[in-house]
Amino acid sequence: MTPILAHILYALGWFSFGAGHTLLAGRRAKAFLTPALGPWYRLAYNVFAALHIAAVWLCGAWLFGDAAAYPLPAWAQMVLHGVSVLGLVLLLAALRDYDLGRFAGLTQIRNHRRGIGEPEDEPLHTGGFHAWVRHPLYAAAYLILWGNAQDPFGLATAVWGSAYLAIGTNYEERRLMALYGEAYRAYRARVPSLVPWRGKAL
Repeated sequence: MTPILAHILYALGWFSFGAGHTLLAGRRAKAFLTPALGPWYRLAYNVFAALHIAAVWLCGAWLFGDAAAYPLPAWAQMVLHGVSVLGLVLLLAALRDYDLGRFAGLTQIRNHRRGIGEPEDEPLHTGGFHAWVRHPLYAAAYLILWGNAQDPFGLATAVWGSAYLAIGTNYEERRLMALYGEAYRAYRARVPSLVPWRGKAL
């Protein structure tokens, strides 16, 4: 298989994940699936997304698996490993700003069993890492992707994963604007999207 064809197939895999992820996160899909899934909707959404991205990743590993790693000097490998580790640390630290039970979908199931109603969306996050960048999870994902771009598979994953993140960031911005309105507009004016070039916003 030629490298161009491998990239096309891998890009289509990432496109399928992005389209499915966006479609299922929309209000129409939620309104259609919630009557059947009830409080299990969020958990089912996360499980499907995890299986889908795993399938895309395995497809990429098969498409580029025979390619040798790039002959990078030792210092470059160390820098890239450092970038990847930094991204992982940022990812784990930024997750602390979220209600992980609600994020995973477990809180919705537990509250339903207790007869407790709760809104799906969390309040607007402006503290912690969100005082530096609006999308710390996406920023961490970029670091992890490009820190692992040390062979053709890693580079292809970084390229097409970054394309997905760029489109996903735009979609997320529109969703947050519709959800939080003027509060998010004011927050967006103070805090950059991915690179904390303004420092911490008070």
